[in-house]
Amino acid sequence: MKAEIMYIERKDQLNGDDARIGRVTRSKTGATLYYQDLEFRSLKGGYKANYFEVKSGQTYWISGCRRDGADRLYDSGKPVWIDEDVRKEYWETIRNRPDLVTRDRT
Repeated sequence: MKAEIMYIERKDQLNGDDARIGRVTRSKTGATLYYQDLEFRSLKGGYKANYFEVKSGQTYWISGCRRDGADRLYDSGKPVWIDEDVRKEYWETIRNRPDLVTRDRT
């Protein structure tokens, strides 16, 4: 399975809810995404969400991380938390900001 750092936002409301930067793996076919103990499938279209979590049916927006850090669809001012295991790589490789590697949120 291919792993990559991605933006994951639960879509309970229009402005989004919990959001994280974390390591996501894809199934061999790429149809299923896995993050921690969650399994996601594509909505194949949809409004402001592109995946759903298989067990709960909850919708999510999952995408590659932006270099400018503006990952939220709507700027809500809420923090985007960065998983500890990807923090260094996120700040150094994706954001090109090695001076911020100690920050746990964007």
